[in-house]
Amino acid sequence: MVESSQRRGGPLAGVRVLELGTMIAGPVAATLLGDFGAEVIKIEPPKGGDPIRQSGPFVGEESLYWNVEGRSKRSVTLDLRLPEGQRVLRELVRHVDVLVENFRPGTLAKWGLGYAQLRAINPSLVMLSISGFGQTGPYAGRPSYDRIALAFAGFLNMTGFPDRPPVRPGNATADYQSAILGAFAAMVALYYRDARGGVGQHIDLSLYESVFRFTDVMITAYDKLGTPRERQGNVHFAASPGDHYETRDGRYIALTVAANTVFQRLCESMGRPELADDPRYDAHIKRVANYAQINGIVADWIKSMPVEEVLARLEANSVPHSLIYKPSDILADPHYQARGSIASLEHPKIGSLKLPSIHPRFSASPAPEMQPAPALGEHTQRVLSEMLSMSPGEIDKLREAGVI
Repeated sequence: MVESSQRRGGPLAGVRVLELGTMIAGPVAATLLGDFGAEVIKIEPPKGGDPIRQSGPFVGEESLYWNVEGRSKRSVTLDLRLPEGQRVLRELVRHVDVLVENFRPGTLAKWGLGYAQLRAINPSLVMLSISGFGQTGPYAGRPSYDRIALAFAGFLNMTGFPDRPPVRPGNATADYQSAILGAFAAMVALYYRDARGGVGQHIDLSLYESVFRFTDVMITAYDKLGTPRERQGNVHFAASPGDHYETRDGRYIALTVAANTVFQRLCESMGRPELADDPRYDAHIKRVANYAQINGIVADWIKSMPVEEVLARLEANSVPHSLIYKPSDILADPHYQARGSIASLEHPKIGSLKLPSIHPRFSASPAPEMQPAPALGEHTQRVLSEMLSMSPGEIDKLREAGVI
């Protein structure tokens, strides 16, 4: 591992990451590594920086999105389209363990910064490339975004109600799944290199395959049984009853039953214990076959009561459920508070920020304290001076030429 000058501690202290990504998938993969102590040096274009800095919502001129996903990084501006910027990047690559990028395939190679060129400079380099369709195949050069990957992976076809168009999930699912797999892949490659006596390598990760990996039995069932997965709203093929049920006062409760014992407890909650022995509902496979009837009974029961009464009855009988939370519910919930699921981060311009805390938790190697997201180019002078031993005069010349 490359010796790092940034001393934050944590289980990944000493790992240095050079991040060339923009927006979500690549940058968040680097954020996850930085959460656990890796030194993340984010390379951004001098004019405007990462586009996520211009993505709302805003407090004044500060993007809250940037401040969630740009945390605990060092920002260095560098124009990679200029030969001198490319030269500086090659010098930086000599001193890092991991490089993360999510340019369209072929872009870095066109600039002389592809894996083959960088590996010649640093044979131990682990390079993580995230793209829409991967580095190979007939669609490799296609542009892509989160929604495109969700469509191509078959995910959108099974999301929503059958009588309506496919529905996009409420967050950037493909991007975040790719970020998680990307951080995992980088750690697998570092383990292979450092613990198994291996070498550096190139990781090819596509957005669509990240989603496709989590489509469970969709393609297997179609291949073996000819059964397509279609939109079914809130129905799940392995749970009955199960839905998002409206209460008398207009809130929604998520509830799912996938075992006979749970169904028995639900019947007790409803004051209808006889339903557990009804020959239409006394086995899971029967409840799936009679979904509309049993789901309607549960829906009518929940609709007849205010939310607090429904929650109390379900809780008393240990039926898996949750109120469908709004942000205000999350901030007020004692479980979130007890586990420290929400972190507070002090920003020099906009004060205290609440954001998801670092997860998961480790008993013997806790994560270091988060640092606020940097201003654009905040660490350019220091990184070039420390890592490349550049003089102030050399750095000034780069600035005058528009390289940094």
